[in-house]
Amino acid sequence: MAKNRTLYVCNECGGETPKWAGQCPACGAWNSLSAVVESRDTRTGGMTGGADGQVTALGEVAVGAENPRWATGSAELDHVLGGGLVPGSVTLLGGDPGIGKSTLLLQTVASLAREQPVLYVTGEESPQQVGLRARRLGLEADAVRLLAETRVEAITEAARRERPGVLVVDSIQTIFTEALTSAPGSVAQVREAAAALVRFAKESGAALFLVGHVTKEGQLAGPRVLEHMVDAVLYFEGDGSGPYRVIRAMKNRFGAANELGIFAMTEHGLREVSNPSAIFLSRHGDPIPGSLILVTREGTRPLLVEVQALVDESQLGNPRRVTLGLDGNRLAMLLAVLHRHGGVMTGDQDVFVNVVGGVRVTETAADLPVLLAVLSSLRDRALPADLAAFGEVGLAGEIRPVPNGPDRLREAARHGFTRAIVPRGNAPKQAPAGLEVVAVDRLHEALDAL
Repeated sequence: MAKNRTLYVCNECGGETPKWAGQCPACGAWNSLSAVVESRDTRTGGMTGGADGQVTALGEVAVGAENPRWATGSAELDHVLGGGLVPGSVTLLGGDPGIGKSTLLLQTVASLAREQPVLYVTGEESPQQVGLRARRLGLEADAVRLLAETRVEAITEAARRERPGVLVVDSIQTIFTEALTSAPGSVAQVREAAAALVRFAKESGAALFLVGHVTKEGQLAGPRVLEHMVDAVLYFEGDGSGPYRVIRAMKNRFGAANELGIFAMTEHGLREVSNPSAIFLSRHGDPIPGSLILVTREGTRPLLVEVQALVDESQLGNPRRVTLGLDGNRLAMLLAVLHRHGGVMTGDQDVFVNVVGGVRVTETAADLPVLLAVLSSLRDRALPADLAAFGEVGLAGEIRPVPNGPDRLREAARHGFTRAIVPRGNAPKQAPAGLEVVAVDRLHEALDAL
């Protein structure tokens, strides 16, 4: 008879320790250890589908010319996945409650079911609720096989009978294995259930979608090791009060990471946005101070977004620095550079910076547009509506080049912009038709170019 043992598992990294501690010895996270009682004979093997232990020379491994891809019926989702759905891949989709995860997957499997057998496992909703959603969206989902189950052993048994090409599990936090005594949703249950499903996908070649919950901080709930098990991690983002939704690829073994897909939520479900740049460009009647267009890049796609700044006299002893969609610490650094190398002091001013549309910009190409927008608001002088900019600003006041400058300039020209301020290292030999490129080396040169 197998003996049970008590382990303490970290909610952040999935590390195990035989004794409880206030800090995880593996990753250093505080108050993250949870007690798990598990049997010694429930430890499972690898998740690659090849557990025979045979050693093979890398040159002898049969590799196809390219991974086959299945079209999901949505060009935006295919773009985020790297060109389509790969058989045998495991994709984790996370997002806030009600953001549209189940709607997107139901639309996707309804399209895939025309070419591939599909099994949709629902652990949170009843079959009647899923059927009502399909009818409300106007989907032809008769070919989609539906299973209401939360026990992972029953799910894998049904999947072996059905032999689906695509398997959807909504959601992984409701799935449990009988081998463990902990409650569904616990660290051990999520990890072991996900491992069993991933192993089935790798052995059978079925494309697996896992739906995951998120925490208040916007991170996927459960152990972080769950993100390492899967091939792709997609985050569903968006403001619930607005119509637009953004899918961002945080990890992708079959394509570029940080790819972005834009959808609009309608009464008939999610509809892809073919021209994402257009929805982030405001339509001001007249140019307004503190507004400038940034040419950013998400994955392989250049994107035009509006950066807005508001500078106002501070009524407090400690002026505020508030950012939405940007790093607040970087804004403080840029304002110091603006004072030291641009001669513009904002020490007694409140500075607010916002990226319109709820987009999060993490790359340094936003440095130069942010400073130009701040200066525009401080001087209460509007910048030209046909002006765009990008570039990294260094601590010495230099303007550094950023990757993929030609693609950014072509995107700006395609949307009718006639002037762009860019780093000299990104200046093209021949500018796109109709676009005047102003190349600068130093911050004061960019300020003088306004």
